[in-house]
Amino acid sequence: MTIHSSHPFLPPQEERDPLRRLRGRMPAPVTIWASGSGSRRDGWTISSMLVADGDPGELIALVNEDADWWDLFRETGSATVNVLGAGQSYLSEVFARVAPSPGGPFRTGEWTDAEHGPRVAGASAWVGVRLVDADPEHSGWGLLVRARIESIDLADVAPLRHQGGQYS
Repeated sequence: MTIHSSHPFLPPQEERDPLRRLRGRMPAPVTIWASGSGSRRDGWTISSMLVADGDPGELIALVNEDADWWDLFRETGSATVNVLGAGQSYLSEVFARVAPSPGGPFRTGEWTDAEHGPRVAGASAWVGVRLVDADPEHSGWGLLVRARIESIDLADVAPLRHQGGQYS
């Protein structure tokens, strides 16, 4: 076994996609959008999103249309957007389906059911949203999803962010 000082599968600098490199230079929020309740709930990590000010305000996100959560969000029409807090990077990986969580993703973290969907303890904020259009257009490889903000609950916790492949 060899210990590498860099990522062993990272392509050389000249072969890397400039679009992905541009995206990596921009700080991104780390959120888990969660829908449903009880034994019928699901969620997905989303960082490609922004807040659109207005009356009402909206969250706009790029969503993987193959995510199981997307079907549940379309069906229920509501979600809780959990803005993760410092120290919750592993939870982000679990809901992105790149880290294990025996028994399912909701076994990681402390979750409670709320009006719009599951809420995780320790988040920086929780936003209750309602889906604007169940058949959104594509933007790049994702769906351009608009969700109307119906409630906001802020905590005194520093938000988690992702930039350049690292959490901070």
